[in-house]
Amino acid sequence: MGLILVLCFAAFAGSISYRSFDPIITLVAGDFGVSVRHAALLVSAYGLPYAAMQPVLGPIGDAYSKARLIKICLAILTVSVALASVAPDYATLMVSRVIAGVVSGGIFPVGLALIGDRTALAERQVAASRFLIASILGQMFGATVSGVIAAYFGWRAVFAVVTAISIVSCAFVFRYLDSKSDTARRITLAGAIDGYRAVLSNRSSYIVFAAVFGEGMCFFCVFPFVGAMLIERGSGGPIAAGIALAGFAVGGVIYGSVVRYMISGLGQWNMMRAGGLMAGLSYLAIAVPMGPIGVALFFMIAGFGFYMMHNTLQTQATELAPRARGSTFALFSAALFLGQGIGPIFAGVTSNIMGFQALFVLTGVLVGALGLVAAPLLKRWI
Repeated sequence: MGLILVLCFAAFAGSISYRSFDPIITLVAGDFGVSVRHAALLVSAYGLPYAAMQPVLGPIGDAYSKARLIKICLAILTVSVALASVAPDYATLMVSRVIAGVVSGGIFPVGLALIGDRTALAERQVAASRFLIASILGQMFGATVSGVIAAYFGWRAVFAVVTAISIVSCAFVFRYLDSKSDTARRITLAGAIDGYRAVLSNRSSYIVFAAVFGEGMCFFCVFPFVGAMLIERGSGGPIAAGIALAGFAVGGVIYGSVVRYMISGLGQWNMMRAGGLMAGLSYLAIAVPMGPIGVALFFMIAGFGFYMMHNTLQTQATELAPRARGSTFALFSAALFLGQGIGPIFAGVTSNIMGFQALFVLTGVLVGALGLVAAPLLKRWI
């Protein structure tokens, strides 16, 4: 079984454990007697530990073995989602989400670094996009199916299904991901510092990581509030939220199927500009009251735009420090998930003060500006 296909099982499991939570936030809030804004902190409970552990996991992957680290983290992730399915209270669910966030940082970013190690540069963006599609499919499955399952069987059943999927993914990854040929060296603080020094000595890294932080904060901050927004508009509950959010993932899948042609037709910098504008205009459109199908269509366009930007940034990151790709993607993912962790807090405050419509308008402006500003800066410094 090929490397990319095996890694896709790990990416799918990691993504579904994250995005399956967004459509069920209102149900979790009602079950535990907390506000939606309070329940949305469970998204940050995943994103912030994910970001915080990256500086640790990256050097471990570089020194110990990226393949072995992926296996260990996927196994612990499976245990954490099983704990979420039986959580008796809000605090236990919070703990399970923190654990999931900590170990998920050793799956997708380490997988990208492994692709960088074992794939030629000429094929790297396409290979990374295939890996990305598996992650997107996990997001899409999590967004759509979790809403349906929760509506009929409760939110705990969602995590039970995710646990089963994670167990199957573990079986494939442990069986087929080659780690025997990996050579391990002693993990030291000096070695970790040396790896990060190599990354940060490239001045382009600061622009790449800042752009990725902006992506995480601006693109994803609205996700936990889509269900509440649709309820406020009288357009449904978790199923409607799942359908709407799935549009973002569908846009990513469409992007993955045409990425090779877009690279040759537009070039990477125009892809970033166009992606930011497409997504920004889509969020502005969602600010106008409409049903879940309309929201899903505009989220699909936003998702397509996001992956135009993000896949370009991923490819640039693989060459920031070739001898320390684990450390590179540790910082890359830390920036992304730090943004995703802060985003819901920002969105919660904004929506509480100004409402959901203003939240989407502000987000649309920020997303569009991000693409227009980041592209010329990267073109100048890389």
